Amino acid sequence: MICSVDVCDLLGVEEPNLDSPAERLKWARKRAGFDDAAQFARAAKINPTTYRAYENGQNGFARQATIFARLSGVSVEWLLGGGSMPDTDPPEPPALGEFGTPEILTDRFNIELVRRVDIRYAMGDGAIVEDYPDAGFMPFDRDFLKVLTPANPAQVFLATGHGDSMEPTIRRDALVMIDTSQNRIAQQDMIWALSFAGAGMIKRVRRLPRDRFLILSDNPAVPPQEAEADDLYIVGRVVWAGMGL
Repeated sequence: MICSVDVCDLLGVEEPNLDSPAERLKWARKRAGFDDAAQFARAAKINPTTYRAYENGQNGFARQATIFARLSGVSVEWLLGGGSMPDTDPPEPPALGEFGTPEILTDRFNIELVRRVDIRYAMGDGAIVEDYPDAGFMPFDRDFLKVLTPANPAQVFLATGHGDSMEPTIRRDALVMIDTSQNRIAQQDMIWALSFAGAGMIKRVRRLPRDRFLILSDNPAVPPQEAEADDLYIVGRVVWAGMGL
């Protein structure tokens, strides 16, 4: 419970210092019932040493803020920018019955629970990129996941592509895995989740001279587009795609 300065003084309670994102993260983590920082890090699928650097203020955590906010029951905006205290209760831990905690479940079956989000990336003409609402989790074998990408599982998410511009490589409504640790075009003609002109899409990207890029579709009926570097935001590289419908 957070009290006003006067009430804290009266009760002899130390007022929390929430002036920085690191301090707000630590407070939110404890408020959500994670007394142990390592336990919270495991729930977020982040190395505990890496996580401690976030709470100590050594590193920023803007990319991980969505995960931390969801686990601790606060908004991303408050976690990163502060403001009025959160007025919602922290989330209840998931009930997994006989299987126990998520850590026990994943360790027992050697799986990672990869976050699935409802972004509605388009593989056709594009779609406006919305905030990333959760659509649940999907289990992946840890060894298989390591074959796909060396990234921390917290940097990977699943989304559904729409449209036919990447057929036959990626079919309409296929589930795709996006690695956000790879967000710089360093290899030609790889497939990327990106935002261009306010639209989210999954395309191949080719680097051109003078800081320009060519956005390509695998469907020959869809013409390519040129983009300036400043107009292109790379969300991550597509490292896996399901069959689709």
